[in-house]
Amino acid sequence: MIHSTIIPVTVIIPCFRCAATIERAVQSIVEQTQRPTEVILVDDASGDNTLPVLQQLESQYKGWIKIIVLGENCGASRARNAGWDAATQPYIAFLDADDSWHPAKLAIQYQVMLNNPSIVASGHRCLWLCNQQLLPDIPDLINLSPVNPLALLFKNRFGAPTSMLKRELAFRFVDNKRYSEDCYLWQQIAFSGFLLVFIDSSLTYTHKPLYGASGLSAQLWAMEKGELDNFFSLYQDKKINYGLFLLASAFSLLKYCKRVITTKMRRVG
Repeated sequence: MIHSTIIPVTVIIPCFRCAATIERAVQSIVEQTQRPTEVILVDDASGDNTLPVLQQLESQYKGWIKIIVLGENCGASRARNAGWDAATQPYIAFLDADDSWHPAKLAIQYQVMLNNPSIVASGHRCLWLCNQQLLPDIPDLINLSPVNPLALLFKNRFGAPTSMLKRELAFRFVDNKRYSEDCYLWQQIAFSGFLLVFIDSSLTYTHKPLYGASGLSAQLWAMEKGELDNFFSLYQDKKINYGLFLLASAFSLLKYCKRVITTKMRRVG
């Protein structure tokens, strides 16, 4: 393992049938310039050879990697919550099993939150790395911007694999929600008056297109319904009024149509 400064962060990875990619994800944590105190791998009842791979990693990094095994498949939200509840460190970072991080990701994000105690959650850009593309250079000056709650109705500024949160937050992912669950968490936090910030750097990398390729992201209509459900829940909770609910829903449906067209063109090409 690369020796580096240890910071008070727990990294949580929901794992479902990810034997082919989880080692890459973990390696990107190992290579962090500032290493988290612990890594929690949550096996979401994979039912294949994923668990033995996780156990091999646990043995390889004894005392650093911990495994939680769920008895039934509940989705990434429940898996992340299980890891969140078991975390021992004051900060939590989420990574997906098929993604990876820039080596400076945790160092940059932790320092941002340490220097700004009012920030309860932060996120940053995610880049699709294709054809063995090199990692981008990270600028010396890191630009931060507060996340406006209303803006979250029209764009998810950052996904779960880019996020870092304070463990003490009382919020959680909705257990039975499998689509747009990360954005709903940010919306709940932001509309409750807490400060979220966006870091304008690409520090997380996906190895497939951000939507329409495989996995949950391939289920475009299910994703759309998940987003519409977010708006309805916010309206029911009186976080937004009926006009905003209609406006956000209409804009979301337009984005959905664009994604369907883009995905079809990509497949034809």
